Amino acid sequence: MKKVIVISVAAIAATVALVVFGPDVLDLYRLDHAIDASAKAYQADGGPWPHVNDTCFMCHGVKGNSLNQSYPSLAGQPAAYLEAQLHNFASGARRNPNMGPLSMTLDNAQIKDMANYFSRVTPVANHYFKPDARLRAKGEQLVAGGNCAACHGAQLMGHDQFPRLAGQGYDYILAQLDAFASGARSESTGMMKNIAEHTSPEDRKAIAHYLASLEPKH
Repeated sequence: MKKVIVISVAAIAATVALVVFGPDVLDLYRLDHAIDASAKAYQADGGPWPHVNDTCFMCHGVKGNSLNQSYPSLAGQPAAYLEAQLHNFASGARRNPNMGPLSMTLDNAQIKDMANYFSRVTPVANHYFKPDARLRAKGEQLVAGGNCAACHGAQLMGHDQFPRLAGQGYDYILAQLDAFASGARSESTGMMKNIAEHTSPEDRKAIAHYLASLEPKH
């Protein structure tokens, strides 16, 4: 009889505890499940914590899809281009107060891994830029007339050493065109310097409007 009473009391206590603390216990279970799933997804995306590319997300956005018009999106950029630029930053061939010191901390294997990682990420559209219709239309004509697709691909998604232009940040694109025009930035073919320095500041703005408004397509 005593055993039955003890069991009954325990059952009642368990029921009361479930009623009182049940929601909290369920929330803790859900939180633990979410953390576990997130950790597994993180490791599947690039191995155990920390990933070398974690540092990049602060400026270049989650998985390299930038939300800031001044910072380029790395997602979907050709691996060869990213690798070359990281080496250029490290050597000082391309100058940037942030990327220079950061690139110098990476060894060749880390640079290759980082470039391969971002090249596999699906790029998203630049929804945070609203182009001026007149400048966009003018930019489209200039890009077509300049045959940018010859180097950067039919969809302007880049390949090999040529970068993806479609959907990049407006401020970033304009800054690079201005840098090529002034000679502050260069590349091995000399093509971009020749194009940029023979393009007016207004036309460079138009080109940037058009490229920034394009949706990246594979």
